[in-house]
Amino acid sequence: MRFSISPMTRTANHKGLDALNATDKYLTQTTQPRAKIRIMATTDLHTHLMAYDYFADKPSDTVGLTRTASLIRQARSETANAFLFDNGDFLQGGPLGDYIARKRRLPDGRPHPVIAAMNRLGYDAATLGNHEFNFGLGFLMASLADARFPIVSANVATHIGTVPERDKTLVPPYVLLDRTITDIDGHSHALRFGVIGFLPPQILQWDRFNLTGRVQTRDIVQTVRAYVPQIQANGADLIIALCHSGIGYTQKEQRSEHAALAVAAVEGVDVVLCGHTHMVFPGPYHQSAAGIDAKRGTLHSKPAVMAGANGSHLGIVDLSLTHRKGRWQIAAQSVQTRPIARHEADGKITALVGDDPDVAADIAADHRATLAFVRQPVGRTTTPIHSYFAQASNELSVQIVTTAQRWFAQKYLIHPDNADLPLLSAASPFRTGGHAGPDNYTHMPSGDLAIRNIADIYPFPNKLRCLRITGAGLRNWLEHCASAFYQLSPGTVDQPLLDPHFPSYNFDVIDGVTYQIDLSQPARTDALGAIKNPGAWRINHLHFQNRPIGADQEFIIITNSFRAASGRYVQHLPEMPTAATTRSTVREVIIHYIRDQGTISPKVQQIWRFAPMPGTSAVFDSAPDAISHLDSVRFADITHIGQGTPGFARFRLKL
Repeated sequence: MRFSISPMTRTANHKGLDALNATDKYLTQTTQPRAKIRIMATTDLHTHLMAYDYFADKPSDTVGLTRTASLIRQARSETANAFLFDNGDFLQGGPLGDYIARKRRLPDGRPHPVIAAMNRLGYDAATLGNHEFNFGLGFLMASLADARFPIVSANVATHIGTVPERDKTLVPPYVLLDRTITDIDGHSHALRFGVIGFLPPQILQWDRFNLTGRVQTRDIVQTVRAYVPQIQANGADLIIALCHSGIGYTQKEQRSEHAALAVAAVEGVDVVLCGHTHMVFPGPYHQSAAGIDAKRGTLHSKPAVMAGANGSHLGIVDLSLTHRKGRWQIAAQSVQTRPIARHEADGKITALVGDDPDVAADIAADHRATLAFVRQPVGRTTTPIHSYFAQASNELSVQIVTTAQRWFAQKYLIHPDNADLPLLSAASPFRTGGHAGPDNYTHMPSGDLAIRNIADIYPFPNKLRCLRITGAGLRNWLEHCASAFYQLSPGTVDQPLLDPHFPSYNFDVIDGVTYQIDLSQPARTDALGAIKNPGAWRINHLHFQNRPIGADQEFIIITNSFRAASGRYVQHLPEMPTAATTRSTVREVIIHYIRDQGTISPKVQQIWRFAPMPGTSAVFDSAPDAISHLDSVRFADITHIGQGTPGFARFRLKL
């Protein structure tokens, strides 16, 4: 089970650890060997290698491993002992990843550019994320074959044994890394890391069509508890958990998607590197709660870090170690994240580092090929399409997807047995700002459309699926979508509208029916779909062809494979029978539709609305560019009122 690698030569000048030194009184008092080490982390790179926005087809200062690489080299120069890890979701999520998987393909004698870049940067180990499986197991294993660093994942197995330790895991569950470190007196010592990895067990639902019958998953916490004693018995001084999972706020849920807090509670785990939610920890995006110190960056007093997404940040855990009782132990700790750019209050972005020239040179050829790929023409639109107000009003960025899905299903998928059932189409917005910043919005001006524009609307490789659903199921589905909003007090002005913990990709709009959302009511479900207010109902006036929908009334609903494979999308929604499937991705369906039309002239339709609340208003943030598109809002009273959080503009919605 050991993976022993010779230590890399690092540049060292012992700078940048002032915060740790200030709390390091213990080390100045002991006569035992003392050392300082730095653990660096990236997560959720999603093939964003270059500092480039392929959707907008222009350079970007807010993404790119070429920029994070500069932070890595800088952080290494500040200490004698630095180690680098990745927390998963590196093979999918951007146009470069789509180009490699769909056009260049693997194996072709060259490593995947993400793996090549990670090899160049000397990663010590990595784990798998849920999106690693989106292009199938064959592509995944071909990509990993060229890695010059171990890749671990303990809760994904090709065969499940009686206990986790007897599983036949897809990749090694953990690795022992033997390193030579230099102590503060300049002497060399051996240090053994135990590095174990985990991912959300829900991959079996999210990628069911790629994984059924091929792999199985275990609960994250059950798995870490099983393996930690084994790693300790193999002589690990420190155990690092690469936990591709959100932090979470409970330790009771089995097979939890967000389990980092529970992992930190396991005795023997020393450091937790987390991710998956694209957030930054420590920092203001998380609240301190039981076991969580969002200011110091600890989970159950253990150092933990989450480094954003797309190369936006480098996570750093600095540890002071002392050698006692035959092993290295943590005496003091400090956690930070370093961004590649800063959002100024006026909306401008200041780059904090430049590109690493070596990494940029390695991926230059694939970058050029990706540009050629995403610039291929598709058609034209006479109407601008954007997502600036997609969670506050009806918008074309969602309705172009629902329209294309219905067109494709009617033409190619619907069997005569289902022809009598009404056809509905569900889609959600993906790029709606949030933690990814004010550049994270879809914006397509009128004129020529290319593949990059369609990828901007729909960035994931989900396939099209048709399901059978009842009126009761439809209302429950929409109730979960309505949990995207805070409850509003009637007659109160400028209350926050959007719950930042609810991801926009779960805010489905269902085209083919009309409905109203009553924000005076509490949300029926939480962001994860669990019922928290059983008596609450926000969805009313749910109509089909201007008539109320009955609980037993049946429909065909078109959605994507991610949603369809999730089975019970929310906890009170039964699994919906499949009516039709296709190998075509939703993005391919949109491209096919626009090419068939040649030129599209979409007009926004009112599918949903907020229930009127006289004297009530809510506020939300969007991109500053949204100000010039207020005239496109047809079915809501939205005005610009000033600056929002750094880099954003703030808008008022009158109800």
